[in-house]
Amino acid sequence: MGNAESNAYQNHLSRFLPEEQSVIDGVFDTLSGLSASAGAKNGKGTKKTVTLAALLAYMREPLPEQMTVRLYNGMKSIDLTGKSSGLSEQIAKEQFVIFMSNLLKGNADEKITIIMRMISKTEGPVKGKQIQEFTEDLIMSVVHVLSYRKELKGWNSENTRDSASGVKALASQLLSELKLADGTKPVGPQLMETNFDQSVIEDWVYRVPQISVFLSVVIRQGLHVLHSLPDQTKDILNLVPGCKGIKGRGLVSLFDIPSIIYINSLLPAELQHKWQLLFSSRLHGESFSQLCGHIVNKGPCVVILKDLDGYIFGGFASHSWEVKPQFQGDNRCFLFSVFPSLAVYTYTGYNDHYMYLNHGQQTMPNGLGMGGQHGYFGLWIDSDYGKGHSKAKPRCTTYNSPQLSAKEDFTLDAVEVWAVGDLPESAGAKGKKSILDVDPEAQAFLEMAGKSRQSEGLREPVEEEEEEEDD
Repeated sequence: MGNAESNAYQNHLSRFLPEEQSVIDGVFDTLSGLSASAGAKNGKGTKKTVTLAALLAYMREPLPEQMTVRLYNGMKSIDLTGKSSGLSEQIAKEQFVIFMSNLLKGNADEKITIIMRMISKTEGPVKGKQIQEFTEDLIMSVVHVLSYRKELKGWNSENTRDSASGVKALASQLLSELKLADGTKPVGPQLMETNFDQSVIEDWVYRVPQISVFLSVVIRQGLHVLHSLPDQTKDILNLVPGCKGIKGRGLVSLFDIPSIIYINSLLPAELQHKWQLLFSSRLHGESFSQLCGHIVNKGPCVVILKDLDGYIFGGFASHSWEVKPQFQGDNRCFLFSVFPSLAVYTYTGYNDHYMYLNHGQQTMPNGLGMGGQHGYFGLWIDSDYGKGHSKAKPRCTTYNSPQLSAKEDFTLDAVEVWAVGDLPESAGAKGKKSILDVDPEAQAFLEMAGKSRQSEGLREPVEEEEEEEDD
């Protein structure tokens, strides 16, 4: 190896702490040992290398085979100047280290050549269809490896919707961010056939942080390398929030794991570490009073519902829900769709009609709403439980969301509400209920009369909110 290449290699190596270097050395030695025992020429006089067969054997369980092949193509693409290794079928130590350095520590510019080869083995532009296949493989591998390593923090395939449709929906959402050099975004069949060159993919990787985060998780958890060291950023540590309140209750959430990962990434950072089930119509009954009683004064929440046509959608409420005849919340609120497509709709600045919850009033609408205006909400659950609407012709004024339900006026099939982040202290002295929580009409009456709440101390113990994080 010439001096220039040697210096470049040392620069890559120096990005890792000594203990990280020894972990990488250990994994490479294990892989090259597998390669040697499989007959690769790793005699005394030759350098250690790694074969595709060894990688496949090492990662047979943690990663789907097609993802391991993509990682191998990425490693193989690293050109060690002046050597034939770039064309070799075996991975040299330098290639292995540079691959780790670029994908785990590098910027979009450093990652891009490797990602291009992971998308397609051949050089040159790649088709939208190839990017779609890569992205779906990547998301599926994240779910697979986190499940295999028991890192899903209480979520699993039994208590969530099937991930297969979620993988496709999240891939479509990330692909919708692909922009050609002239700023246009191809869609549908046109997207699949469009050629994208390296600069466009680099721009996409730079703007869509999930690609780099997912690659990092697949490498760290797939190779079981650097997965517990402190250099991991919050977006990896909180990729999946801890799940509380669902264990042993026989409930299958309306969320799938890819949509949990995506929605969680768009919440304020301080709320991303934990989701706790507050209400499920399947557990707590189909009653608007029950819904109010379980969700008021519990801090920021995610509301998700399914209509009878199978559409799944909801909203993030940035503040505690309160029963009152005024709008509440702030511009961190958003609406989202999970099925048939995954998308998030954020505030427009047009008005401040973020959240609304009212019950038992004669003069104002009674129900839970987000965005739009009275009688014309982006998302509305009526206090006459079972009815709702999503009105947007052409878009919701507050969030720029389209109609989220299959029909403008829909019938509810199921509702869930998840508290995100830590429950507020007032939720109360560790989650006890006040008569005013259970009877929002009483609270609304006090609010109208201008009286403050005096019964904060009169709370009864709560059953489900004390359990440990579900395993």
